[in-house]
Amino acid sequence: MKGIDTMEILIAGERLRLRRANLDDLDYIMKLQAAPENLKFIVPFSEDYHREIFTCTDKMDVIAEEISTGERVGYFMLRELDTPCAEFTHVIIEKKGCGYGREALNLLIKWTFETKSFHRIWIDCKDYNSVALHLYESSGFVREGLLREILLTNGVYENLVVLGMLDREYFSL
Repeated sequence: MKGIDTMEILIAGERLRLRRANLDDLDYIMKLQAAPENLKFIVPFSEDYHREIFTCTDKMDVIAEEISTGERVGYFMLRELDTPCAEFTHVIIEKKGCGYGREALNLLIKWTFETKSFHRIWIDCKDYNSVALHLYESSGFVREGLLREILLTNGVYENLVVLGMLDREYFSL
C-alpha cells in the first residue's frame, strides 16, 4: 500500500475511507468496469476518459478502501462537480455482501453535502437493477423519473430510473 500521506482522502468512516483515484488505480477501475457482474448495469468508459478524469476538476474517480488493510473494495465516479448538482455514476463495489456499498455510498453522500455543500446529488440506474435501486432509495434518494428506452445495449433499448436528493432532504434525515 502506498503511504497514506500521498493520498487525497475525502472522508473516512467506520471501516472504509474514500479517496481520489490516481493513475495507479486505473487497472483496478478498468477491471471493475469489465467484470460481467458489473458490466450489465453500467455504461463503461474508456481508459483515456479515466486518464482525463485524473487531471480535471469537474469529474472525479473515487476509490473506496478498507481502513484496516488499505485494500480497494470499489469505486465511484462523480461528474458535474463544477455545478451545485453533482452526479454519482459507476457505483461499483467489488467486495459484495459486506455492507461496503451502503457504507461507501453514505460516506460519499455525507462528503458531497457536508464537506462540499452541494445543493443536489443525483444518480441514474437501470430499471431492472433492483439491488441498486433499493440501496439508493433506502439511503435517501427519491425517484424523480424514468428515461424510457434511453440506452441501446446489445440491440435492446433499456430504461433508466433517475433518482435525486436535495441538501435539505439529507439534513432532515
